[in-house]
Amino acid sequence: MNLSLLPPNANQLVQTLRPGQKEISQWEGGLLAVSAVPGAGKSHGMAVGAAIAIAREKLHQQRQLLVVTYSRSAAANIKARIRKYLRQMGLPRNGFSVQTLHSLALKIATSHPMVALRWNGENLISEHEQQRLCAACVKEWARSHPQLLEQLIQGCDTSPLSDVEHDGRRSALLTDILVKLAQTVIRSARSMALTPNDLRQLSQELRAQNPAEPEPYPFLEIGADLLELYQHHLAQRGQIDYDEMILAAVQLLEGDRQCREEWQQRVYAVFEDEAQDSTPLQSRLLQLLAEDSTTGQVNFVRVGDPNQAINSTFTAADPLFFNEFCDKCAQKQAFYTMTQAGRSTPLVIRAANFLVRWGNHILKHQELPFRNQAIQVVSPTDPQPGANPDPWGKGVEVARPATVFETVRELAARISQVLADHPEASIAVLVRINRQGEFIADLLRSPSSFNIDTDLAAQGIPILDVSGIERRSQVPKELLDILYFLHCPYSPEAVKAALTVLQERKRIPPQNLDRLAAQPEVFLYPGPLDPPAEEPVLKARHYCQRLLKARLELSLFPLITYCAQELNYDAAELATTDRLICHLAQQEPTQLWERIHPHWQELVAADRFDAVEMEDLHSRLVRSGQVTIMTMHRAKGLDWDAVFIPFLEARTLPGESWVAANAKFLNPEVDFTEVVRWQLRAYGHQKQLPDWRTAYQKAKEAKTAEEYRLLYVAMTRAKRFLWLAAAHQAPFNWQSFDWRGFSQLQESDPCPFLPCLEQKLKKHAEVTPGDR
Repeated sequence: MNLSLLPPNANQLVQTLRPGQKEISQWEGGLLAVSAVPGAGKSHGMAVGAAIAIAREKLHQQRQLLVVTYSRSAAANIKARIRKYLRQMGLPRNGFSVQTLHSLALKIATSHPMVALRWNGENLISEHEQQRLCAACVKEWARSHPQLLEQLIQGCDTSPLSDVEHDGRRSALLTDILVKLAQTVIRSARSMALTPNDLRQLSQELRAQNPAEPEPYPFLEIGADLLELYQHHLAQRGQIDYDEMILAAVQLLEGDRQCREEWQQRVYAVFEDEAQDSTPLQSRLLQLLAEDSTTGQVNFVRVGDPNQAINSTFTAADPLFFNEFCDKCAQKQAFYTMTQAGRSTPLVIRAANFLVRWGNHILKHQELPFRNQAIQVVSPTDPQPGANPDPWGKGVEVARPATVFETVRELAARISQVLADHPEASIAVLVRINRQGEFIADLLRSPSSFNIDTDLAAQGIPILDVSGIERRSQVPKELLDILYFLHCPYSPEAVKAALTVLQERKRIPPQNLDRLAAQPEVFLYPGPLDPPAEEPVLKARHYCQRLLKARLELSLFPLITYCAQELNYDAAELATTDRLICHLAQQEPTQLWERIHPHWQELVAADRFDAVEMEDLHSRLVRSGQVTIMTMHRAKGLDWDAVFIPFLEARTLPGESWVAANAKFLNPEVDFTEVVRWQLRAYGHQKQLPDWRTAYQKAKEAKTAEEYRLLYVAMTRAKRFLWLAAAHQAPFNWQSFDWRGFSQLQESDPCPFLPCLEQKLKKHAEVTPGDR
């Protein structure tokens, strides 16, 4: 690259770049793949590379560099960086556009006059409304396929079912199992542009592969039926979803040459961030835009980290697609790694690298969890300040407490010590599931109730449980489910929805909700001949009866407030409830359920109600002097001075694949939704569809691999100190763990990686004594 042709300050920007970052700034066209380790500064590298390309090509409003990312916050961040670097070079702050993938797809779809009427942001279906539509499609399918539904209800049992068992299984299928199947098929099929007929063809191929032992249930065909119903109702309503938006944009560009060339003339090149989370359909869309309409050259730069791919077990994304792109670019000498990272102290980096090597070795007989790339410390002459900070204490510590209660006790003491030594430290406690975060927050806020010596609150250390704040956006839906039950108490659907809210809010004990909802009359008001109920059922019944009694005594708006208090809402959630009541009163001043219910349903379906936040959440997540408790998934993209990762028992991570209790009648050892998802994944990689046993085994292996990538993400959030712990005794099931009641713990093995890391740290301590 000839810097003499660029503005004078361009050279200063290039001098701030590390290897991997610099290659992006030197790119002058064609394909380029960059695999960036955590903390490597890919946003800085992409932004400088974008600014250099804009300056070199003299881009402007009519011909732009397109930067695509997957979240609004990331888009805002990289846009601000590019504008800053253009300003430093004395250039106009245009010539580029930063878009989220979905906003880009919507813009393309609405650009065509023939489809713009339907494709607009106002009719975009929300996640909640999509789930309700899937449930409606399942019910419609069940009405037209009664014999197949009965086959599913019978499951793998050969003996006749009682009425209670039959109704419970029917409820589980219609409200949970088949709804999840519909969502999985819709997401996976659309990411590969598969039609319902394509799915039926795949089902026929499966039968032909092994006619002697066919699939036990025709779930691919059922998925095809559900996809067809979903697409029909979506079109009938004049609505779209995110997947259809991307599919429509691709079909428009592929099918309309004039439209495609117009877009290609506007776009000089495409830079894609977080490419490891892209699906084949999303990649196809960006490649179409990146193609030069005159030469056919594809100007496409993709930056990501397959080792941080942590969404593939519940979305259509798959790190293999980005790995394949990297390998393709490597053959053309257009693949680089961004391996120097200045975020963490060297020992944290060594621990993360050890996880990569260990994971690939221990799982070598299956799909490897990690790309073989190591994080490196930056060079001593690194131009970016504050890189690879000094460690606090040992830098990395492993604890093996006796129980999960002792885990929190040791965690509290260690946090107190860290903040005593470093009052301005930012601290995170990262957990696998929200339930674990609730447990920690409860114990830290009530230390005397659990014999915890360290009282963080008394020391003035605030505790932020992020999961509690995230639930506020669910307030309108939760209250709607409760109120709908109070007005339709004999509807199985209404009963299950209300019980689900009560169970998630810890107001009733965990139990089989399908069994209760299948016969509402027996559950709510049993007769003298009905069998006696167990204690969890009695508690749920009394709670529901109390709510039903309140409905007889209160008008609608006071009843909503009463229900919010019964759900134990916090101050922000109660304020959100008040805002909801004011909104409903403006829409319909009468307190008549029949009139308000449609407005409320529309409000929840639109998913645009703003919850009350006491202050900006994002700015609070990494605040100094505070303990932030959140899931490992949510922590991606953030970092803290000290990171604590408790509960690394094997049952938590990598965990065990298990079948939900309400689905065991289909097969006690196989989750058929995962089977279908993996079969479609195999099709996406142009492989033969595996039979149901092989598919489920592959799905379990993929889950294990992703769990270790999730641990890698969590470990690499730490700058100066990393604390990991696994208790000798832990709950068998965290979701049903009642730590304030009778808490039964079981002997638990640690995550297999932890003892190996412990041995590695001991060897390191022997070689390098003292503080590191």
